[in-house]
Amino acid sequence: MAKLTIDGIEVEVPDGTTILNAARQIGGKIVPPAMCYYSSLKETGGKCRVCLVKVAQGSAKDPRPMPKLVASCRTPVADGMVVQNITSPDVLEARKGVVEMLLINHPLDCPICDQAGECDLQNLSYEHGLSTSRYEFERRTFEKIDIGDKIKLHMTRCILCYRCVFVANQLTKERVHGVLDRGDRAEISTYIQKAVDNDFSGNMIDVCPVGALTDRTFRFKSRVWFTKPMDAHRNCSKCSGKVVLWMKGDDVLRVTGRKDQHGEVKEFICNECRFEHKNINDWTVEGPRHIDHHSVISQNHYEKIDLIKLKKEVERQLEFQSGKKHLTEGNGLTQTDNHENNQG
Repeated sequence: MAKLTIDGIEVEVPDGTTILNAARQIGGKIVPPAMCYYSSLKETGGKCRVCLVKVAQGSAKDPRPMPKLVASCRTPVADGMVVQNITSPDVLEARKGVVEMLLINHPLDCPICDQAGECDLQNLSYEHGLSTSRYEFERRTFEKIDIGDKIKLHMTRCILCYRCVFVANQLTKERVHGVLDRGDRAEISTYIQKAVDNDFSGNMIDVCPVGALTDRTFRFKSRVWFTKPMDAHRNCSKCSGKVVLWMKGDDVLRVTGRKDQHGEVKEFICNECRFEHKNINDWTVEGPRHIDHHSVISQNHYEKIDLIKLKKEVERQLEFQSGKKHLTEGNGLTQTDNHENNQG
């Protein structure tokens, strides 16, 4: 086991755990964002660079800081390590730069994008992005193509996170798509427009952090915040059969895998469950899906509140705020001083 400190909060995790997963055990604002890492898929991470953190102390044995910011999704912890994420101005400035880079070629079509309301890049740009772009050159664009009868590829929106490639490698017998070319010409595509057709290809839609891969059966039917997400299951010989039904009235508009608090699907579902069972009678509905209250999807969705969980969340937030206050006081500043400096 290794003990480390992240933004003033100490946590103990098994050896070999990455900094990102150690931060996830603490939770809250100190968890670095991740656009390419996916815990359910092997060898992911290290491509988008939005999870960069500062290691102020390498370990108890070697207290020297790491010379550069490191990708938290690929860097293992060490006993005595001290990590700075949101408490480091260098990290926040670097994250702004990475987000600006990701947005260079990304189109401003959130109003018509099916991913709006559940888009990781949208959340990142709101928190770290600039109000205007400094990029003055021609942006690269691609034609929208169908890479199967159920999946639409909008490559102009893609940030090359490689998640869909790892899904195909690890869930299917034969991958027919990947990253073609290199540098600014790199793109996700199939070999000679070959169709992606296998029992688990729909999971490419779930793991895509932006609107590059969308469900053709749900395309332009509704905004996600106008739907009611419901947990449901059915007996399926191909997968677990545990899904989320996105409903409008009694109609099932789409079916997706269940994502955790980090936006990751733990149990991937088959295409039969996803595309061929859009009738509510095909499912056993368990109840409303818990949606984080910070998400726009949670608006007007009421569910039974677990008071014990709510109490634990409040206590965790208070502990985090207390740790953050002690950290700023240790630097010779109080939270009030920081606020006044920011205002000045």
